Amino acid sequence: MDLAVLWFWIVAFLFIGYFVLDGFDFGVGMSLPFIGKDDVARRQIINTIGPVWDLNETWVIVAGACLFAAFPEWYASLFSGFYLPLLLILLALIVRGVSFEYRHQRPEHEWKRRFDLMIIVGSAVPAFLWGVAFANIVQGVPLDADHNYTGNLLTLLNPYGLLGGLTTLLLFFTHGATFVALKTDGVLRRDAQKLAAKAGILTIIVAAAFLVWTVLAHFSIPVLLLAALAALLLIGSVLSNLRGREGIAFTFGAATVAAAVATLFTALFPAVLPSTTDPAFSLTVANASSSQYTLEIMSWTALIFMPLILLYQAWTYWVFRKRVRRAAIEAVTEPVAA
Repeated sequence: MDLAVLWFWIVAFLFIGYFVLDGFDFGVGMSLPFIGKDDVARRQIINTIGPVWDLNETWVIVAGACLFAAFPEWYASLFSGFYLPLLLILLALIVRGVSFEYRHQRPEHEWKRRFDLMIIVGSAVPAFLWGVAFANIVQGVPLDADHNYTGNLLTLLNPYGLLGGLTTLLLFFTHGATFVALKTDGVLRRDAQKLAAKAGILTIIVAAAFLVWTVLAHFSIPVLLLAALAALLLIGSVLSNLRGREGIAFTFGAATVAAAVATLFTALFPAVLPSTTDPAFSLTVANASSSQYTLEIMSWTALIFMPLILLYQAWTYWVFRKRVRRAAIEAVTEPVAA
């Protein structure tokens, strides 16, 4: 296999891992106003991702670094053209991370309420904008002969891009609510199941519309099969949640995200950033990649370190596999100041 093609799929794998893992992180954050009925419940919700949220975010750093090294032309055009949306994503992630660290530093209700709001916004903004960004990458953007982006922010906010953003927002929201049900007990667990069921129905409708649009615009047998697989997995996740099988529902939800992102990358290949100005101006795997020597060094590095990273991530989730129980939170809850 051509190393440039190999690295296209490695970058795809890294973004799939990021959306699967940070996707439910975003969903957990967005679920706070719907099922966090008191401070103990909100602490339960936040503690479900407390040990892993920062580890999940490292996937996008690795994906960005690999994109820069393997496809510098793609990286340059993407980050210059999508500068504002990516900046908003970065700021939202910073706000979200700060909120996790500072929320518990003071007992006042107003202090915690403000940081809860920051968690909600810091989760919803990336969940929406990542979908907008990737939908536009697949659809194509105006590029000139030098591969410079010639549009603006409103160019990205087109119907297909907005539908892509709404799809990832709802998909991550449902994925996160299922994770809360999987990791908590009592009333919160039941509330999370109900929330995932309601959100899941809406997600099926919106995601189906987005996948059908993608298949019609970029039809091929692999795209059709992956889109159909994503749809079936999403339906399976919602049905499993309705039956109270959170573990199966979460597994299906993770597989749904993976299949959906794989659909987008398959629809994109062999382009990496199509040009709507002139197809001749498009960036492809061939004209956007680094030298063969660079790709060879990267391949050996990935072969050594990728398995170690995956083993460490799996070990972390195994260590923190138990449910976050309300009784444990109540046992260490301090009196809340008026």
